[in-house]
Amino acid sequence: MSLPKSVLITGASSGLGEALALSYAAPDMTLFLSGRDQARLDEVAGRCRTKGARVEVTLMDVADPAAMEQWVLQADTTCPIDLVIANAGVSAGTAGSENAADQTRRIFRINIDGVANTILPLIPRMQARRKGHIAIMSSLASFMGLAGAPAYSASKACVRTWGEGLRGWLAADNVTVSVICPGFVTTRMTAANDFPMPFVMDSAKAAKIMRAGLDKGKARIAYPTVFYLLIVMSAALPIRLRDWWNGRLPRKE
Repeated sequence: MSLPKSVLITGASSGLGEALALSYAAPDMTLFLSGRDQARLDEVAGRCRTKGARVEVTLMDVADPAAMEQWVLQADTTCPIDLVIANAGVSAGTAGSENAADQTRRIFRINIDGVANTILPLIPRMQARRKGHIAIMSSLASFMGLAGAPAYSASKACVRTWGEGLRGWLAADNVTVSVICPGFVTTRMTAANDFPMPFVMDSAKAAKIMRAGLDKGKARIAYPTVFYLLIVMSAALPIRLRDWWNGRLPRKE
């Protein structure tokens, strides 16, 4: 498939969003970046501009559907979006949580509604153009409801299965959908983890893997491969054995 010339990325002020923005930054590339921290967002934009990219940044709450629709459609009108990466997300677990209900609703609002708010406005336009690529950031946690982070696992399972369904639905319109399922990556999100993170990798390496998969239009970009296979096999265990194993995993704050 042809490489994009315009990319919209949410959650671009840090982590995987930042790494992806820097990966795509190049001459003749237009980047539309959003995030929740203006200083960090401006710093990322500056680094992308030094690589020759045209960059527009917007401070944005992905959970606000009206604001997101206005921003996304304005960006697409300015320069038709070839690739949208619904990356923005939050993570939290069950360890020491005193506000589980509020935490769960916040995770769902950002990780599920935020993804929908990012891509739904663009679908009709991509269908009309018969061109476009949608990338949804899920997680390896989507393959199993983790006792240490049930809301996070559920939110990522939701967007993964939705993306896989969208891929089949939009194929007739020549619109590609890819679902990204990372393992542990060194980012601000994982910095709070006080437990061993198997197969952890740095964000630059993760971006290289994601970019390679997106350039090929892959349906699922899951990494690291060994960790992915272990998670899938663990999810296939008999329920009693899976519950025993799952209950002994470390709790995420």
